[in-house]
Amino acid sequence: MKQSLQLRTSQHLALTPQLQQSIRLLQLSTLELHQELEQLLTDNPLLERLDDPLDHSLRLLADGAISQQAPAAEAPQEGPQGEAPAAEADNYEAPGADTESTTPDADMDWSDSGRSKNNDDEESRPQLEAHHCTLREHLMEQMRVTVLETRDRALVELIVDALDENGYLEEALEEIHARLPEELEVEIEELQTALSLLQSFDPMGVGARNASECLAIQIRRLPGVPMVTRRMALIIVEHHLTWFAQRDFNKLKKTLLCDDEDLREAQAVIRQCNPHPGAAFASDVSDYVVPDVIVKKSRNGWQVSLNNDVMPRLRVNAMYANLLKQGKGESAMGAQLQEAKWLIKNMRQRFDTILRVAQAIVERQKNFFSHGAVAMRPLVLREIADTLGLHESTISRVTTQKYMLTPHGMFELKYFFGSHVATEAGGEASSTAIRALIVQLTGAEDPKNPLSDSKIADMLGEQGMVIARRTVAKYREALKIPPVSLRKSL
Repeated sequence: MKQSLQLRTSQHLALTPQLQQSIRLLQLSTLELHQELEQLLTDNPLLERLDDPLDHSLRLLADGAISQQAPAAEAPQEGPQGEAPAAEADNYEAPGADTESTTPDADMDWSDSGRSKNNDDEESRPQLEAHHCTLREHLMEQMRVTVLETRDRALVELIVDALDENGYLEEALEEIHARLPEELEVEIEELQTALSLLQSFDPMGVGARNASECLAIQIRRLPGVPMVTRRMALIIVEHHLTWFAQRDFNKLKKTLLCDDEDLREAQAVIRQCNPHPGAAFASDVSDYVVPDVIVKKSRNGWQVSLNNDVMPRLRVNAMYANLLKQGKGESAMGAQLQEAKWLIKNMRQRFDTILRVAQAIVERQKNFFSHGAVAMRPLVLREIADTLGLHESTISRVTTQKYMLTPHGMFELKYFFGSHVATEAGGEASSTAIRALIVQLTGAEDPKNPLSDSKIADMLGEQGMVIARRTVAKYREALKIPPVSLRKSL
């Protein structure tokens, strides 16, 4: 085969660094955006942020005093010939932000003019978070005032260290005993005594080895329970807990030889127990979602606005910009100046796109904002993309991990998109509206005779929605609604 050189002309689409950054910023959530911004502020000295998140935090002054006032913003520096430090296009601030109020007095709350600035009452002092007591600390404190012998304390502490976060002892005593050195001469009976002592501590049920033992410990310690009802409740949790969990009341009544009233009283006693006694001491940190857009009702209809609290105010550093204009800066700073301008432009474009998409969603889902989820209409990404002249992938990036605050609650933008189900009239119903109807139907059902999936499908069919039983079951499981057998009560 003969080798040769050929010259061809072709066209291809190349993603410039600016376009890549724009796409990346568009798909980031609010938390990820601020994390990305902090890294860019660290790497680029020509980029600075006007809204410092630490403006209202406690600051230690040079003389050792603590100040909680926001520091005054630095006045923009002018060049030698009185030139502006940076072009207006190089700044990005939240719409409606008052850039002239830069002194601490401008941000003060003047609602209570009679209160002194140096008021030393408790409201003016910073409130510190109380120490969170763990399950181990709570149990060890009880052991110090209950157990006197050093050997017994060591054995109880050994079992406490083997508890899980719910307060259960998942490891068998024989396994704990096998790990102990032989020279300690610890008998298995001593561990059993230490476990019994631990199970007498608060919270009730701690130290149990399974759910049945946990409930039985609590039932024995509940005050004011009649003896007959207590005995029946113990039999249920110790021998028939599976039937009770499955709500198979007919088998329970036949086995226990009792009527509905006796079983109902035993059920009320069991429901007073906590199957997870140690969960109250867990130190789980709640995650909070900050909305990107806010929807409010006005005279002209539903108005959409950006949340100024999540919109960073950026600008190009005035001093470095003037040095570059005078030719005194390094060559690398020119590239950093261009990167800073790109970031400010892409940041503005990101929030503008989010606002446009949110407005288009609100325009098509007006019935939802007026009547709730049952009035949601079917909506797909292509419909919004065609309206705004954008690509579907862009709409997908905008609606992912972006949240809207509405009078009905906080929702991700993707919540307003959903598939459709045909109606008898030839129209379409949103799957979100069907889920809302299922919640309403199951919430208003008779607990003694709950609705089956087939019955729910028939009731939806009476409202003109053609939906199969398996589709109702799929939606019900997605809503975490138990099946009909687990929703039945006495």
